[in-house]
Amino acid sequence: MKASALNVLIVEDDEFQRRITARILESIGVASVHQAGNGKEALDIIRGANARPIDVALCDLNMPEMDGMEFLRHLGEGKHIISVILTSALDGKLLSSVARMATLYGIKLLGTIEKPVQLSNLEVLIAKHDGSTLERGGGDDRRFSLEEILQAVEGDQFEPYFQAKVDLRSGRLVGAEALARWLHPQHGVISPGVFIPPLEETRNIDQLTFRILEKTAAACRTFHEQGHILAISVNLSLASLDDTSLADRITALVRASGIDPQHLVLEITESAAMTNVAPALENLARLCMNGFSLSIDDYGTGASNLQQLTRIAFSELKIDQSFVKDFSENQALMVVVRSSIDMAHKLNVKSVAEGVETRRDCEALKAAGCDTIQGYYISKPLDRQAFSEFMKTYRPDLLLA
Repeated sequence: MKASALNVLIVEDDEFQRRITARILESIGVASVHQAGNGKEALDIIRGANARPIDVALCDLNMPEMDGMEFLRHLGEGKHIISVILTSALDGKLLSSVARMATLYGIKLLGTIEKPVQLSNLEVLIAKHDGSTLERGGGDDRRFSLEEILQAVEGDQFEPYFQAKVDLRSGRLVGAEALARWLHPQHGVISPGVFIPPLEETRNIDQLTFRILEKTAAACRTFHEQGHILAISVNLSLASLDDTSLADRITALVRASGIDPQHLVLEITESAAMTNVAPALENLARLCMNGFSLSIDDYGTGASNLQQLTRIAFSELKIDQSFVKDFSENQALMVVVRSSIDMAHKLNVKSVAEGVETRRDCEALKAAGCDTIQGYYISKPLDRQAFSEFMKTYRPDLLLA
């Protein structure tokens, strides 16, 4: 969506700051700008009976009557499909904390800006609005019953989308992560936050896992035939690891697809609990013995991460995007990311940063010694055909150019 087509709301109690921000928005082509002095006024504008929907809200935190945090809570609870940019003169750590809170409320957060607002910063974040609705985790507010989801699995409505992984030293494309997407016949592309939790909670995740794994292996073989020798990552839920036959079934499927297991990375997610540790470790050890690489996914977000580091023979540590996003502008996040990279190297495994969206974060990760990056700075998740086209045109020399 072009800037000229956006409908933007400035939520700021300082009239001078509102005027300055409005002028900056107009200078980058935004024609429709609304202003509110606090959260209550902003909600009245958003809820206006005949009002055109707001696309992006720039929200201050410290405001009278209804502050920015309460406004964000109401925005999330009301399921309003609005992208948010946080603006404040408060401490960067506090901004990061509120950003995390907004994400937990289901807000599509484009980023944070410390005041005074600068044109260059605002322009970058406004540009992120396009395509943010379904591709980011948790952004889809649709709800489906378990029966609908299971019928969709039986109806083969799920496909892997591929997000590129790039070696930071050379800029070379070295792999991709296969991310499950529901191609709903009426509602279009549905994000995994809608269907993965219900499948895991009811122990129905295996059928989807095997369908995505089979399609990913077939795509991997095609990519190799096209001359792109990549390692493709597939998510494997801890909820699946109770069955000690799992490793053999995965190995048989992959080999039947004509792919050597060394070209597949199994990312172990912690969205479900490891209920039976011994069978889980048996499966993981057998997968490793059969040639698969194992990755600790979303490192830093699960309660048992440190235990997993000592239990699993993994070869890759993925730093969660909640730590990576805008980490170069936040000292606390910088410490966490650098420490994770350092720990990975001391354990002789690769460090992978997911959720990289800006050149600044990319450069900071390279300076910190990170091995591999993944995120919108490289490419959004693409379907099989689009990813094949992306690989043809990708240029390593442009990564930091």
